[in-house]
Amino acid sequence: MLKKIFYNSLILSLFIIILFSQACDDTLNQIDNSFIPEQDISFNDHLLRVFELKCNNAGCHNSQFRAGGVSLASCAEATESPLVVFPHEPDNSSLIWSIENQSGASQMPPLGYQPLTENQRRAIRTWIEEGAKCN
Repeated sequence: MLKKIFYNSLILSLFIIILFSQACDDTLNQIDNSFIPEQDISFNDHLLRVFELKCNNAGCHNSQFRAGGVSLASCAEATESPLVVFPHEPDNSSLIWSIENQSGASQMPPLGYQPLTENQRRAIRTWIEEGAKCN
């Protein structure tokens, strides 16, 4: 009897593991490993998907919620405040202060959320240096 309970528990555990492993979304890994060029950064081609997965889907910086008054759901919304994105001057942009965890800024994404990769942070900085164009 004990042996049967053990085997049933083992089979159930394996089933649950297989179910969860098949249901996992690998989108974050794909976006984290995707290539972003070192220059000519396009908001729509290179940054929008990063913002969608890491900032908007968490319910923080989308068009409806706008945590801290910031939406990154579109280029127009991301650039509407010169305090958030100061074209050509990333060091004066609060978006950079937050994603680079600079002193005095709120760390973004906050602890507990999937952080931006070095490649993604560099791309956002370069996009702002290049004028934060909505392309």
